[in-house]
Parts: sequence; structure tokens; C-alpha cells
Amino acid sequence: MREAGRINATVLATAKELLQPGVSTADLNAAAEEVLRKHGCVSPFKGYGHPPFPSSITVSINQELVHGIPSKKRKLKAGDIVSIDCGTVFEGMVADSALTAGVGALSQEAQDLLDVTEGALQTGIEQMCVGNRTGDVSAAIQNYVESRGYYLTREYTGHGVGRQMHEGPQVPNYGKPGTGMPLKAGMTIALEPMVLIGTAETRVLPDQWTVVSADGSLTAHFEHSVAVTEGKPLILTVL
Repeated sequence: MREAGRINATVLATAKELLQPGVSTADLNAAAEEVLRKHGCVSPFKGYGHPPFPSSITVSINQELVHGIPSKKRKLKAGDIVSIDCGTVFEGMVADSALTAGVGALSQEAQDLLDVTEGALQTGIEQMCVGNRTGDVSAAIQNYVESRGYYLTREYTGHGVGRQMHEGPQVPNYGKPGTGMPLKAGMTIALEPMVLIGTAETRVLPDQWTVVSADGSLTAHFEHSVAVTEGKPLILTVL
């Protein structure tokens, strides 16, 4: 999983470097697939679900929270915030991570959103310790985000990851301390705060995949696959 995580981080870094006005979201997917091929890997996203997801990464822009489908017609514009989510299968093990980044200079509103979302992820990771429960992780993320005046979707959650992209336990971005499954060394979980500015409500577009904020306000998404150890949490999806 650690090697899968390194490759996944490379995919995201490669796509992030391409965030320029005029680049299509399909260009980002093509670059991601080239990295995966170079390492002899595939993405568990492609062909997943009903209808089958058509690409190896998801690319979600501005009010799109998650699961955006790459397209040749969708061109990036200056000031956009772009969430890129990718999974990598390496020798039967899966890593899953995401980031949100800007196309050029961002508004203060957008930058603050990105900072809070990434901060929430780090706060959740810090709770991934033996002796804690999944509810401690969820509550830490919720308190961090809501204390800063932002919202978290209730429909989509973090999840176990390992031999499959989605395993137990589910780890929502909201919860109560001291509840949920005890964390034990060796557990691997993908934490992924999904933060909205205007409301917690979302809706799914007619493509049956793209999730957007119900009020059209900006959204952001950061994710890491994290292992519980006898010591500090180990982030698997870094270079």
C-alpha cells in the first residue's frame, strides 16, 4: 500500500502541475493514466459503479464537490478551484487520495476554503491512533470545519481501503468522540473531508456521478490513505 500511495501521490502531483487556463479535464486524466501505465498500475475508479465511471481520476471544479467526469470540452479557467481524486492499484493493494488546487491566483474566499479543508484532513489524521475510535476522527474533522463556519456533506464519507477501494469501516466527517470502531495497528483508512461554503446540501447531476453543492457555492476535497501504527499515524499517499 505504501508503494501504491507513492504512485498515487505522483499522479496527483503530475495533474496539479497541469492546472493552467485552457487545459481540459480530459488532459488531466490522460496525464494521470500515463503515470499509472509507467508504473504498471491501474485506477480502481475506471469502470467502477453503475453506470461505470469512464475515467481513471475524477476532476471536480468549483461547485462540484466530488466525482466529476473528465471531458475534452471542459476547459479550466483562471481562478477555478479544481479537486482531483485518484486511486492506484499496485500488486493488488489500493491507495486513494485527493487534493484541491487553484488555477492561478485564487480569491480569498477560495483560498480560505482550501486551507480549512486541508487543515481538517490533518486534524483527522492526528486522531488516527491506537486507543481512539473512528468517532474521535470524525468529531475532530467536524469540530475543525464547523467552528470555522463551513459545512460538511453527510452523504459521502471516508472509508477503509486496502485490497478494495471501499472497505469497512466508514468514517464520516461528523460524529461523536468515543463512538465507532476502535482503531488498531494495521488498519488503513482513507480520510476525506468534503467541505462546502454555503450549505451541507448536495445534489447529483444528470450524468449520475457529479456531485455539486445544492446552492452552487464553492467546495473543496482533500484525502489521504492513512495507516494506524503503534506510534504516530502513517500517511501512505505521499511521495
